[in-house]
Order: sequence, then structure tokens, then C-alpha cells
Amino acid sequence: QLVESGGGLVQPGGSLRLSCAASGCTSSYNGIGWFRQAPGKEREGIAAITMRDGKIYYAHSVKGRFVMTRDNAKNTVYLQMNDLTAAHTAVYYCAAATYATPLLYIANMRFRSFAYWGQGTQVTVPS
Repeated sequence: QLVESGGGLVQPGGSLRLSCAASGCTSSYNGIGWFRQAPGKEREGIAAITMRDGKIYYAHSVKGRFVMTRDNAKNTVYLQMNDLTAAHTAVYYCAAATYATPLLYIANMRFRSFAYWGQGTQVTVPS
């Protein structure tokens, strides 16, 4: 089970840190990703980590602005989001990929490759 938190209303230029807490040990997954879905748009992957080697991948749209980290002791991954704009308004989800999932699919944030999903947390940035 994955539970996201940390969303909310933030002014343009502000920051938020999202958390994704796993009920089990995060190292039991092959990867964890962050996704978002804005109204009327498809779900898109924005960051992912492959758990065995700790490599982190970012979508081009967020590189340099969002930072994904993990805390193994807390079984939690985070997404630090900086300099937010109205374009970042969306529901943000974390998702986990099983150990059988190819690393390439995780790195490419293919959302159908992620088997377990949180309920999502809303991020709203007014224009």
C-alpha cells in the first residue's frame, strides 16, 4: 500500500514536498515512480527511482525543478517540487513496480508497468 501526502494549494513560485509512504519495505519493489494527471490530460511520469541501484530518472519537463529522494529507514520516497506554476496543477500519484518489472520500463516511467498505486494528492497552483 502506498500513501501520498503533502499536496495542497501553493502560490506561483512556491515549493511543495510530496511524500509517498509504503506499508512494506520499499526495497521489495524494483522501482517507485511519481506521476501526475492534470484535468483533461493523460497521466504522465515525472520521476522514478530504481531501487537496487538508486538511480533516479526525470521527465524533461521537470528536470532541474523537481528532485526525488528516498529514505529507506522510513520506507518513504519524496518529491521536492520547486518554482511551481499553474502548469503544475494536477493530481500527483506515486506507484511501485514489482521486482519482475524491467528496469528500462521503470526508467521510462511506463505507467502500465507500475502495479501498485497510491490514492493521489492534489497540487493546485493558481494562475
